[in-house]
Amino acid sequence: MSICAADMPLPLALTMGEPAGIGGEIALKAWLARDAHNVPPFFMIDDPARLTALAQRLDWPVTVISIDAPEEALDAFAHGPPVLARPLTAACVPGSPNPAHAGAVIASIDDAVDFVVRGRASALVTNPIHKLTLTEAGFQHNGHTDYLAELAGDGSHAVMMLACTGLRVVPLSVHIALRDSIAAVTKASIIAVVRTTIDALRRDFGIAEPHVVVSGLNPHAGEGGTMGHEEIDIIAPAVEYLIQAGLSVRGPAPADSLFHEAARAGYDAAICMYHDQALIPVKTVDFRTAVNITLGLPFVRTSPDHGTAFEIAGTGAAYEHSLVAALKTAAQIAARRKARAQHHEPAGV
Repeated sequence: MSICAADMPLPLALTMGEPAGIGGEIALKAWLARDAHNVPPFFMIDDPARLTALAQRLDWPVTVISIDAPEEALDAFAHGPPVLARPLTAACVPGSPNPAHAGAVIASIDDAVDFVVRGRASALVTNPIHKLTLTEAGFQHNGHTDYLAELAGDGSHAVMMLACTGLRVVPLSVHIALRDSIAAVTKASIIAVVRTTIDALRRDFGIAEPHVVVSGLNPHAGEGGTMGHEEIDIIAPAVEYLIQAGLSVRGPAPADSLFHEAARAGYDAAICMYHDQALIPVKTVDFRTAVNITLGLPFVRTSPDHGTAFEIAGTGAAYEHSLVAALKTAAQIAARRKARAQHHEPAGV
């Protein structure tokens, strides 16, 4: 029986990330593990010469296949990692980031988003970038999340979720100073982030009735006002508003007792008041396979939950597990969105 091309899954678009980091080698490792870990087909937007040199240096049995269009990726994937060329204009030294690479790094993201938006790739998976290097080159965004929100336009409210088996966390603020993150705790921001999270849990994770918990900001969730008033003045009123809107939300809950095994069984996602309050528990529970997922975008984006790891770049020692999980998660979410679209189901609440 022949299979209609329209029924075949589209490949995933994987960005270059910081060329001096571990993105290239974990991408090659993910391709090498494609059968063992059932990795969905992907193509890289990268410099084929860089990846070929990297594979040769590490003595890996990889033949990089240059492609001219995403549509060629599915056939190529069985024979070698498909790469759509985005050449670097300067030499790349593992562990030594170069602002001269910033243009190619950003263009790789732009290309990948364009392919997904135009239906030529199913989802976007991003390799880690080095924010300082991009900033030195004039990049004016704190990271992938807010840049992707700008590319998406149409008022998209991008929210970062970190997920692993048994735990999903969403920080209210992301890459800002801790002092500034306290000011970012507002009733409006909590309501917006919770709504976006619940929409995503329904649409992208297939959870019909999501249950969300909102953490406190202060020790012991403020201890009735003796350790801070943000819980009384801001967080509790936001939670009550959401409850009145018919959503299953509770809080503010003390963060120090929110992430043990029994507590995690009581919610589908935890909304945390700042970056480290969310990321420390998820990386402690499952550092190797946690995934970064951007909620609230009109396209699917995931990423491995780690950085560029310059200290081991080029050695082949980096684990590919988080990238493999990111690729598989992206494919799963894209498939759910496609199924909903085919059944004409609404996107959110």
